[in-house]
Amino acid sequence: MTMITRRQMLAGLAGIGATAFATPAFVRSAHAAMTHADLAPLRITTRQIEVKGRAATVYGLLTPNGVSGLTLNREDGFALRLENAIADPSLIHWHGLTPPWRDDGVPDISQPLLAPGASYDYRFALRRAGTHWMHSHHGLQEQQLMAAPLIIHDAKDRKTDMQEVVVMLHDFSFADPMELLEKLRGGSGHGAMRHGAGHGAGHNMGGMAGAMNTMPGNMMMDLNDIDHNAYLANDRTLDDPEIIATERGGMVRLRVINGGASTSFTLDLGRVTGTLVAVDGNPVAPLTGSQFPIAIAQRLDIVLRMPDDGDAVPVLALREGARERTGIILQPAGVNVRKIDPAGATDGPVVGLDLETRLRSIETLADRPADRHITVDLTGTMAGYVWGMAIDGVENIPVRVRAQDRVEITFRNPSMMSHPMHLHGHHFQVAAINDVRIKGAMRDTVMVPPGQTVTIAFDADNPGKWAFHCHHMYHMATGMMTTLDYDGIA
Repeated sequence: MTMITRRQMLAGLAGIGATAFATPAFVRSAHAAMTHADLAPLRITTRQIEVKGRAATVYGLLTPNGVSGLTLNREDGFALRLENAIADPSLIHWHGLTPPWRDDGVPDISQPLLAPGASYDYRFALRRAGTHWMHSHHGLQEQQLMAAPLIIHDAKDRKTDMQEVVVMLHDFSFADPMELLEKLRGGSGHGAMRHGAGHGAGHNMGGMAGAMNTMPGNMMMDLNDIDHNAYLANDRTLDDPEIIATERGGMVRLRVINGGASTSFTLDLGRVTGTLVAVDGNPVAPLTGSQFPIAIAQRLDIVLRMPDDGDAVPVLALREGARERTGIILQPAGVNVRKIDPAGATDGPVVGLDLETRLRSIETLADRPADRHITVDLTGTMAGYVWGMAIDGVENIPVRVRAQDRVEITFRNPSMMSHPMHLHGHHFQVAAINDVRIKGAMRDTVMVPPGQTVTIAFDADNPGKWAFHCHHMYHMATGMMTTLDYDGIA
């Protein structure tokens, strides 16, 4: 069994306790939904999984019946008791929900850390249904799989005669995540220097990846900075994938969550055509295809029809810019499943903005001019591995807004890496890509590739002090994080 050593990182990197639990079943259908008339327990704990024939102890967020994650009914609200059963402090963020500020689960911003053996009670209304997830916001615990699905159903979902399949993607390393970060910090590296000055040479050292691609304007892009030991779908690799029973010709709704700490993917349905119906838990005008990009922390809801010929359908996640892949298999009764190589014949596609330009939200923001325009430059360098956010030209300051303002934020990325930008407590609409105005998707996380700009718009309707950061965990841990503060909030 691989045990992860105890280290200190920023607010503290929590080590993993010795207690191991059986690998939990992932929520697969509406029939597995849990409704809560009163507070239901969710436990921060540890569990044991097998990766490439090797045992690993990882974190877990488990219900009393051993299920990883939650499926709730929107009308019941969020009524939960979070229990910390590990030997170190932790706290869980409800990614995609818009709770009251103090229930958001971010240490030192919304709540204090939850001590070992302690619990915290949550009770708030759920504004909308959708595919979301939950994860630790303490140290590097998320890299150690402290994350799980968080699915919210409404009455329409419960009436739909369709099988639901949740697919949770992860990147996994046997190494202590602090060791990975130390290697990143110690490399001579390459990257656009702060405020966009200079480019260095590529690197590949100590498990650190160095894939380079040319972006628009001949700008070089650094696709991956960590080569993980494995890429998981529902805790398993393609060497031993999860096989999910389906009906021949039946309808399936995939709820795909990218819980990777630093890896973007492209979802590949092979010969099957799917229909994208929601992103980040928000409905979009349907788009059909067989490949769909999914950046770190984003979610995709895809509806597909199983083939009438009864063939199994691999649902693969292709690592960006590399040949590794993971996934699950949808299997009609009586059909043999062929073995799939965990390495593809070609590199996975680069995750850019092509899909984003085509997405149109079904539930858009009301038309009104912005009251506040803010520019955020995403700065950083691979040399020394330091990242940041410059707010209207000033590094490391909060974004300040007034309640009920329409706010527009333009992200500009002069660095050589993509940055999946996440705003807590709000859903925003993608309003422009490279200065071209659109009425794009409603999201909570948007990818900003090198050399490009993305503008988002939102209504400041949830007062508080909210985390605002890049969801690449190692970028966030080394400086690409600030807060969005409402006037009058101390």
